[in-house]
Amino acid sequence: SSQNEQDTRHFARQANIPLFEPSNPQEIKDFIHYAYDISDKFNIPVIIRTTTRVSHMRGIVETDQYTKNTINCGEYKDNGLHVPVPEAARIMHKNLVEKISQIREISNNSPLNRIIDNGSDIGIIASGGAYNYVSDVVRQNDLKVNILKIGFSHPFPEELVKTFLEANEEVLVVEEVDPINEIETLAVAGKYNINTKIHGKRDATLPEIFEYTPDVIFDALMNLLSFEDTRDAPNELSTIALPSRPATLCSGCPHRASYYAAREAINSLRLDIESIHPSDIGCYTLGIAPPYKMANYLMSMGASIGTSCGFSKSTENQPIISFIGDSTFFHAGIPPLINAVHNKTKFTLVILDNRITAMTGGQTNPGIPIDGMGEEAPEISIEALVKSIGIDFVRKINPLNVKEMVDIYKEALEYDGVSVIIAKYPCNLINKEGIRNRDYKIVVDHDKCVHCKLCVNKLACPSINEIDGKITIDQVCNKCSVCTEVCPTNAIHKE
Repeated sequence: SSQNEQDTRHFARQANIPLFEPSNPQEIKDFIHYAYDISDKFNIPVIIRTTTRVSHMRGIVETDQYTKNTINCGEYKDNGLHVPVPEAARIMHKNLVEKISQIREISNNSPLNRIIDNGSDIGIIASGGAYNYVSDVVRQNDLKVNILKIGFSHPFPEELVKTFLEANEEVLVVEEVDPINEIETLAVAGKYNINTKIHGKRDATLPEIFEYTPDVIFDALMNLLSFEDTRDAPNELSTIALPSRPATLCSGCPHRASYYAAREAINSLRLDIESIHPSDIGCYTLGIAPPYKMANYLMSMGASIGTSCGFSKSTENQPIISFIGDSTFFHAGIPPLINAVHNKTKFTLVILDNRITAMTGGQTNPGIPIDGMGEEAPEISIEALVKSIGIDFVRKINPLNVKEMVDIYKEALEYDGVSVIIAKYPCNLINKEGIRNRDYKIVVDHDKCVHCKLCVNKLACPSINEIDGKITIDQVCNKCSVCTEVCPTNAIHKE
């Protein structure tokens, strides 16, 4: 959820700590072991950098015999360096430089960095997920090139790269996204006066933006090697445009009801100016899409509240409804909410409490009575927390009660100050038993249906479709019943 296409490898260079770039599931497991060993030996943090495609890969992984970590660190002892006052900071900087110097030698000889010598005078330096594309293109086209695979990329394996450059007349550096390894490689060539031609992003052999694909690598290598293109020619099927599949909230997601109600409340004001909707990081970011358009400003976790403060002070008469999830609220939303009250701002904050951190895999948060280990834990009340800050307008509601939700939104928008609505209902992913216990189904009475299409165009639930001129309910319906409240003729109802 970055504001731009960021290359997180810069953080390792800025902090001067080791960086590892696995290319597949097996390497992710192996590199983590290796990285822990480096971290333990040198008492230094490390970064494991995976990109989206590497994280989404599947494969068989050979595991070790795991045992529960029973290491007892014992008594904490003060070495005088845990408080970085200037004197300690100077010592720590000296220690860091010495550590990195030693780790650089390890990087030069690490099995994570290896040369695949195919007896060519053309070489490719590749790292991370980009190596997979290089490997595929080279194998599928039977290309004779040497490859330097870099998995331990900071400190940069200067000696190994020097050896590789000296053995090749031309080298292509393949990496995502910024030309970090390329710049390091150019520096090595300059330092040792090596005349190898180095290609990559800097000479426009490869694009400087976006992730790569095998075709991108194919085209770059075609320019360098001039081999025969044996790829299958495009056929009729390849020219057919794929249907649009935009990301959407799940069927029966409580966030959809919260957004629908907010849009209805805003529309009822009949304003000639736009409403402002700072949003945050989570499934609910999908509120950006029509028909809700309930996200028009997003920066980082917790920023929905802080930016609402800014909009409140810098705009006039524009209604502000911001959204934040329960997990994000606990993580980064409390300090800016305190600031909002203290500085007398006016906006409505909707805390979308779906009882879980849904988008990233169902992790817990302090608002539920289970900790990260699955054990019983104290539950922190969002409602009590918000009231303790000094906010008087606090309403907690089941967002599936859409009509009541619309009324609360209208009331909140009239309130002169910070108003908070806690939309509390569990995510479908943790409410499967509750869904199974709904002993009814949602049906459409076509005699009552007037084809107004509010259910399709304004609610936009993926379970509701128009087929052959008739509104139908798909089998993926979770029976949340929101559509029964939205339908103006009661054509959609429980049965």
